[in-house]
Amino acid sequence: MKTNSKQPIIKRPQVRIRFIKFNPQKLIAWVLIIFLLAVSFIGQAKKTDKEKISLSQALEEIKQSKVKKVEVIGNTLILETKEGKKLETYKEERDTVVDLLASVGIDPGKVNVEIKNLSTAQFIQEALLSFILPTLALFLLFFWMMKQARGAQQSIFSFGKSKAKLFYKGKQDVTFKDVAGVEEAKKELEEVVDFLKNPKKYQKMGARTPKGVLLVGPPGVGKTLLAKAVAGEAGVPFFSMAGSEFMEMLVGVGAARVRDLFRTAKKQAPSIIFIDEIDAIGRQRGLGMTAGHDEREQTLNQILVELDGFTPNDNVVVIAATNRADLLDSALLRPGRFDRRVFLEMPDIADRLAILGIHKRGKPFDENINWHRVAQRTVGFSGADLENMLNEAAILAAQKNRAQITMADIESAMLKVKLGPERKITQTKEDRLMTAYHEGGHALVAKFTPKAYPVHRVSIVSRGMALGFTEITPEKDKYSYTKSELLAQIRTMMGGRAAEELIYDEMTQGAASDIERATQIARQMVVDFGMSDLGPIKLSAQYQPVGPGRSLWEKTTISDETQQKVDEQVKKIIEAEYKKARQILKEKRPILDELAKELVEKETVEGDRLNMIIEKFEGKKQEA
Repeated sequence: MKTNSKQPIIKRPQVRIRFIKFNPQKLIAWVLIIFLLAVSFIGQAKKTDKEKISLSQALEEIKQSKVKKVEVIGNTLILETKEGKKLETYKEERDTVVDLLASVGIDPGKVNVEIKNLSTAQFIQEALLSFILPTLALFLLFFWMMKQARGAQQSIFSFGKSKAKLFYKGKQDVTFKDVAGVEEAKKELEEVVDFLKNPKKYQKMGARTPKGVLLVGPPGVGKTLLAKAVAGEAGVPFFSMAGSEFMEMLVGVGAARVRDLFRTAKKQAPSIIFIDEIDAIGRQRGLGMTAGHDEREQTLNQILVELDGFTPNDNVVVIAATNRADLLDSALLRPGRFDRRVFLEMPDIADRLAILGIHKRGKPFDENINWHRVAQRTVGFSGADLENMLNEAAILAAQKNRAQITMADIESAMLKVKLGPERKITQTKEDRLMTAYHEGGHALVAKFTPKAYPVHRVSIVSRGMALGFTEITPEKDKYSYTKSELLAQIRTMMGGRAAEELIYDEMTQGAASDIERATQIARQMVVDFGMSDLGPIKLSAQYQPVGPGRSLWEKTTISDETQQKVDEQVKKIIEAEYKKARQILKEKRPILDELAKELVEKETVEGDRLNMIIEKFEGKKQEA
């Protein structure tokens, strides 16, 4: 595979949309507060549309004959000037307007004075606008703030409450029929279901309910789905919680949540507790630099007590899932706690067929699809990968406005899951031809190397970070590899670089990922598999327990002299396979030129067409 290692990775900005939860009570309260404050402010604004002046200034204005009319409302004097302005001032309770005018030498008879009495409605309006409404609005605002503070205080004391999600019968109806590819694991868990359905049958024989079941397997093989199926088959409450959800910034919160979770599960027994990614809290104690009161260790200790404490957890089964069982504490794995360990592997061809049969439900597929071929081409796919592949195929068919999902949609989705989406990039003719020779080199070396895997497709269409790809996958699932098969893989990976040097007498950075993978396999052959002249000795770094309680770990290393020999053996393996790849391409140069030419024209060459090209030059039929 030729990769563009210099091309920068462009990160697209992610737009997060947050939906605000609608609360009608809060909305009504805020609307009422805003309304009261608005009415109050409007009333105050109406009151303040008059210019306020002192009593002496008002009398001076009257004396200078600038005032047209004087209104007296209680102790308030409102002066209307000849210019149309309104002035407001106040007098003392004991003073009268006549006395005030006479005190400054103004004849009261020459002034237009109107005395008005304040009505009850006006009094209420004045009081409402100036005092009652603002006070009520502030009271409501203060009450809301106190309620929020009380809720925050309650949330502090609710840290110890379990955050487990409860699934009861009817809320989730997943059963063993909805799980495929894990038949051995299903048989193991059928006994747990029988325990939960018929506990008395086992109690008569003196058998106790299994405390815990640990599901171990790589990501995407169906650990969580299998746990839900157990709850669906047994028809009991199912409490689901992730290992990281026990942890908080406050020490002791995780242990409190464990106690609350088991207490709740006991009340609804028989029930199932499912802890996903238990390695987040169940790692071996004493390996870190933190003290013994570390929050994670406190949570783990509480789980150990609940699983095997003084109080028996009758009819409460704990199912945990992890893909790193080697990191778990030994006390967690001993009998009496997690009694059973169920291992889930990547599905083989029969399992993939069964998984495809489940995930294709409800989708309109073409009747001519060869599902056995799809299962063959998806070696190394997990159940989650297969579900994602069929979903991508359905999306592609919908984008093209087709009524059914075709084999072409499935193959495009398969490549998208493996290598990433197709990218349209602009390349020169020289770059396209060089990429074609690079990918053609991989394909031809694989075709003429014994023990190499079949070539299904060669393409110079860019996907992900790759400028082109050669799809080489085994027809059958492989669980062990011989030395010849590993050397064939290295030789096939060197085919791209060998083609570049043979045709152009140049090197490109496109072979970087090929060289990295070839070096990794060669080093494993030397240091792990004992497939070199150094003999069957494990030469890689190892960790062994040391110290009191064997809670510390020590890394064993090899000498510099031995490391030099390892490097020499790795170099020897890669150089030998590179020379063989170059020799194959040198002998098959006409086929390589024809394949590169067709790749430039059509961009993709299928395995059948590749066999026809080889047959054209070799004169004999090639096996698919």
